[in-house]
Amino acid sequence: MEIAGRRLALSNLEKPFYPASGFTKAEVVDYYRRIAACMVPHLRDRAVTLKRYPEGVSGPFFFEKRCPSHHPDWVRTAEVRHQGETLSACLVNELASLIWVANLAAIELHCPLARAASPETPDALVFDLDPGEPADVLSCARVALILRQLLSRLHLASLVKTSGRKGLHVFVPLNRPETSFEATKTFSRTVALSLQNNYPGLVTAKMAKEERHGRVFINWSQNDAAKTMICAYSLRGVEQATVSCPLAWEELEQLAAAEDPEKLRFSPGEVVRRAEQSGDLFAEVLMREQRLPHL
Repeated sequence: MEIAGRRLALSNLEKPFYPASGFTKAEVVDYYRRIAACMVPHLRDRAVTLKRYPEGVSGPFFFEKRCPSHHPDWVRTAEVRHQGETLSACLVNELASLIWVANLAAIELHCPLARAASPETPDALVFDLDPGEPADVLSCARVALILRQLLSRLHLASLVKTSGRKGLHVFVPLNRPETSFEATKTFSRTVALSLQNNYPGLVTAKMAKEERHGRVFINWSQNDAAKTMICAYSLRGVEQATVSCPLAWEELEQLAAAEDPEKLRFSPGEVVRRAEQSGDLFAEVLMREQRLPHL
């Protein structure tokens, strides 16, 4: 295959990566090709962590922060610090690089909230909403809508996407050079504790898993230079092929009202159709400038 003058040797394309649905490696590669226009801007210039499933989602997987030594010359890299050492991370800055990592069986693509050139300056703040059974994604939707209202009162716009698994991610775009992880973590923790105090039966801000039963854990600790998040539009390594899918707030309200958690799971085909119809619903995360207020 040749993409924009880049020659790619793809392998094992007929291998079923999602056995439950028969979704093959070729379909994984094709999904990333079709969604690249929306996805690549969210990956660009960030030190991408690859979550690789060489045998498909039913087999073993591993995380790879160091860009493989056999990467083509045209795949850009960035020197980053990780656990006290310096390593070269992949930069997925264009379609060809996205197809190359997909061919490595990198089903999931995770990236930090900061760009590689400014690793201590987050572009956004995130509230990672994780339900503890029997709470589910509908419980997360309720918390996300409460968060949106609270943030709006603080004159902060926010965006939401599914995690592609059980939860939701609420992002607050910042895109200001003075922003620090200390500020975003303090702000997110303060908000999470406030919601825990006001909605004790619905929300917890505590890390302990025993505290999450039947409640939504707001994982404020994701606001850290050492942490990564699943990228918007990334596939997830679950039995059925699902995607971390951006939503409009009005859409989340409607889906939550339908009270069917399956309506908040999106297949690759659905996500491509949505992108073709509406473009990138998460684009504002990359562009909108906002300043965090003091709480």
